[in-house]
Amino acid sequence: MALQPGTTLGPYEIQSPLGAGGMGEVYRARDTRLDRTVAIKILPQEMSRDPLRKQRFEREAKAISHLSHPHICMLHDVGSQDGLSYLVMECLEGETLAKRLERGPLPLEQVLKFGAQIADALDKAHRNGVVHRDLKPANVMLTPHGAKLLDFGLAKPAIMGANGTSAITLSVAALRSSPETQVTQEGTIVGTFQYMSPEQVEGKEVDGTSDIFSLGAVLYEMLTGQKAFQGKSQLSVASAILEKEPEPINSLKPMTPPALDHAIRRCLAKDPDERWQTGRDLSGELKWINENGSQAGVFAVKAGNKSWSVKALGGLAAALAIATLAFAYLYLRGDASPAATKTAILPPIDKAFLPQGYALSPDGTRLAFMVETVEGKVSIWVRALDSSVAQGLAGTENGSIPFWSPDSQWIGFFANGKMRRIPAGGGTVQVICDASNGRGGSWNADGVIVFAPGITGTLQRVSAAGGTPTPVTQLDESTREQTHRFPEFLPDGKHFLYLARQTSEKEPSGVYVGSLEGNFRKKVMDGTSNAQYVQPGYLLFVKDETLVAQRFKLSTLTVEGDAIPIETDVLRRFGGALGRGNGLAKR
Repeated sequence: MALQPGTTLGPYEIQSPLGAGGMGEVYRARDTRLDRTVAIKILPQEMSRDPLRKQRFEREAKAISHLSHPHICMLHDVGSQDGLSYLVMECLEGETLAKRLERGPLPLEQVLKFGAQIADALDKAHRNGVVHRDLKPANVMLTPHGAKLLDFGLAKPAIMGANGTSAITLSVAALRSSPETQVTQEGTIVGTFQYMSPEQVEGKEVDGTSDIFSLGAVLYEMLTGQKAFQGKSQLSVASAILEKEPEPINSLKPMTPPALDHAIRRCLAKDPDERWQTGRDLSGELKWINENGSQAGVFAVKAGNKSWSVKALGGLAAALAIATLAFAYLYLRGDASPAATKTAILPPIDKAFLPQGYALSPDGTRLAFMVETVEGKVSIWVRALDSSVAQGLAGTENGSIPFWSPDSQWIGFFANGKMRRIPAGGGTVQVICDASNGRGGSWNADGVIVFAPGITGTLQRVSAAGGTPTPVTQLDESTREQTHRFPEFLPDGKHFLYLARQTSEKEPSGVYVGSLEGNFRKKVMDGTSNAQYVQPGYLLFVKDETLVAQRFKLSTLTVEGDAIPIETDVLRRFGGALGRGNGLAKR
C-alpha cells in the first residue's frame, strides 16, 4: 500500500512518491530535524514477511553505510516503524541515465566523463567487498555534479574478507524503474537480463568483473543509443550474452576513438579473466581517452570489411617501418647526422596492427607485435625481418606491450591481469606475476624485470622466473605524480629510463632515470613521450609530433646538443609511448 503525503516515519515526513522497483518503493520526504529533503526507500509490510527480501534489505543498509564516495548515493539513516523497514538516502536532483537515453546517445565527452565516474564508484564498492550485480541505466542518476550510482538492493552472502570479517556481495534493483520495465529474476539469477554478465546468466558466482561487464553494456548503449545485447525474449537476450558479440561500435559511430572501442570490447569479454580487472583501471583508461580525444588509439575508419582493410594496411604499417628502422640508423651512421631509411611491414592477412606494443629483438633479427582480427581477437605475433611470414604465438590472446629478454629468446607481455612470458618461437606461457593493466616492461641480463603493473602507480621489479614484485620507484607527492611507465634498462643493466606524469604545473611530466637500488632518481628532460636508448648513444622520443634523436651521455645521464628531427607529423600513441612500449603512427 502506497504511503500518503504527510505520513511520518520517525522524524521523516513523506511528500511524494519517486518510483518503485522489485525491492521497494521510493518517496521524497523531509527530514524535520535538519529541514532537508531526503529519499526514503521502503520495504513494504507484505515484503517484510519474506525473510529473504528482509535479509537483503538489511544487508543493503550495512553495505551502503561503508560506501562514502562522490559518485555513490549517500545513506543517511535506517529505521523501522509499523512493520515497515526503510532507508534514508540523499535525494538527488536530475534524471536517470535510462531517462536520458530515451532521447538518444550521449555526446562522447559525457560518455567518457560519466563512464569514468561510474567505474570509480564501482572500484570503491569492490574494494569494500560489495559487488553491484545489477548495474544498468536505471540505476545511474545524472546530476549537476556528475553520475551517481544508485541502489544496492539485491544482496547475497559473499566470501570472507582478508581480515576474516564477512564481506558483502550485492546486486541492485532499480530505484526508479517501474516493475513493468524491469526484468529481474529472483533466486540464483539476480539482475536485469540485458546488462547481465555471462556468469550471471548461468547462475554462477560473480565478482567485480561481472560489474565491469555490465558497465561495458551501459557504455555501449550510452555511446550508440542501442543495447549491446538484444532479443525478443529473455531467452534470446540471454543467448546473445552467452554466444554473440555486439554490433561493432565503429559501424554505428564511425568517429569513435579506437581506444574507447577497445576499452568497451574488453569490458564485454565473455571470459571474466579477459576483462578489465578493476574499476580503477577502466576509469583510468576512460580518463586518458578523454584527455587524448578522437586520436586515442589506432585510426579506425570503418564502413564494412573494405574499410577494415584500410585500418589494417594504413598508418600503422608506416609506423612500424619508422620505429623499426630507427633502431638501426644511428648505429650505422655513428656521430653523423641521423637519416632514417623507410620501408613497409604489413600485418598478416585479414589482421590489423595494434599500437599497444611492438618490440624489436635485442639481436635485431625479429619483431614482436600485436594484431587484431576482424572479429576483435587480439594476440602477439613474431616475424623475422628477413622473412615475409609472421608466426602467431598461441597462448598470447589479449596480450599487450611485448618486450624481449636480453638474449632474444623470450618475449614478456601483459594479458588478463598478469605479466607473462613465452619462448619467442612459441611454447608454454609462464605467469611471472600480477599486473592488472601493464604499461611496459624491460628485462636485464641478470634476469630482473622492471615493469609498470597498471595505468597509475610506481614501477615494480621482479625476477623473470616469477615471484612477488617490489616497488623500485616512488611517486613524488609534492607534484601530484600519478604514474611511472614504459621503463627501459640502460646498457649497465642497473639504471633504467621511465616516463613520469605529473598533475602539477610546477613540475611538468618528463623522462627520468631510476636505479634497481630504488634510491636514485634523476630527471633527464621534460615531455609527455617516453624515451628509447639506442647505440651509439642517443635517446629517441617524440617532441611536438616529431620523432627526434638527441645525444645522451651515459656517464652523466644527461642529454647534450640539439634534438635532431627524424620524422615529422608523427602522432604519440597511448601517452606518447615509443618503440617497445607502444607504436608511433604517421598521419
